[in-house]
Amino acid sequence: MNNLMVLKCRFTLLLLTGVILWPTMACADWYRFSDTAMTTPIELEFWADDEDLAEKVGEEVLAVFHQVDEQMSRYREDSEVSRLNRNAANGPVTVSDDLFAVLEKAREVSVLSDGAFDITFGSVGYLYDFRAGKKPTEEQLQSGLPRVNFRDVILDQGAQTVEFRQEGILVDLGGIAKGYAVDLGIERLVSSGIRHARLSAGGDMRLLGDKRGRPWYVGIRDPRSEGRNAVVLPLQDVAVSTSGDYERFFMDEAGDRVHHILSPETGKSVQGVQSVTIIGEDALTTDGLSTAVFVLGPQEGLEMIERLKGIDVVVIDDQRMMHVSEGLVPPQSD
Repeated sequence: MNNLMVLKCRFTLLLLTGVILWPTMACADWYRFSDTAMTTPIELEFWADDEDLAEKVGEEVLAVFHQVDEQMSRYREDSEVSRLNRNAANGPVTVSDDLFAVLEKAREVSVLSDGAFDITFGSVGYLYDFRAGKKPTEEQLQSGLPRVNFRDVILDQGAQTVEFRQEGILVDLGGIAKGYAVDLGIERLVSSGIRHARLSAGGDMRLLGDKRGRPWYVGIRDPRSEGRNAVVLPLQDVAVSTSGDYERFFMDEAGDRVHHILSPETGKSVQGVQSVTIIGEDALTTDGLSTAVFVLGPQEGLEMIERLKGIDVVVIDDQRMMHVSEGLVPPQSD
């Protein structure tokens, strides 16, 4: 059973000609649910007119994240991604619609960013143990880096198959799968008639509509001060994804921060950036782009985003300077 936190409806009594009608429910309210899936906290709130509908929809949305995790987690031996990693070097592997859609989007972001986003980083990523504070040796990295190349993942759209060009490739969808799950959750809400909602999975969020007449206020965390925001943005009907070097990290023996956003070129934690927040239409896209911009850095990342319609970015670099795309710059008054 999911750990659900629900704002219960207010029950009223209706007195009519001496007869008590029980219960009449004043149920139009905000409902809130939470869970943990895909190794991250899931938070959902939405406006609904009926408590029974709200509980049903809440359960269905939270279940989406467990379903995607069962398909796309590289940490589960029985997941579809793990089976792909075991078999795709031996020949084409037929995959599900969901997995193929995520792999296609991953390739799109990889091409757009010239490989800054690369799901084959898992070929060296598995050498890191963030819980134990362990990183690979230089020899281990050099051995694994030749297998980090998104172009070696061959997608056949007609047959819906995936094949790896070489042995040892490990696909890791940790930089994009949560965004896909958020989008699926929003689809469930819309199909159930929900029009105002906020759904988040760690650093990935979708806002459905506004907050009933006012915007949602979304804070971008200060990367070096937990509980403090660097900036707060009024938003509605958008996806927001943040990648930060504070999410999974440890300090090595030299006092350097070793975090989970790795450069496909070096296999090491990217330096020069503390966080990247992307704002766009869907979380599948914003999730992948937040990692891509983090790897590219402020200058190249902003240049890429400015070429994309409907996408904005906030970058906080390692000097704690904030860089924003033109769409977020306030208009200049005369």
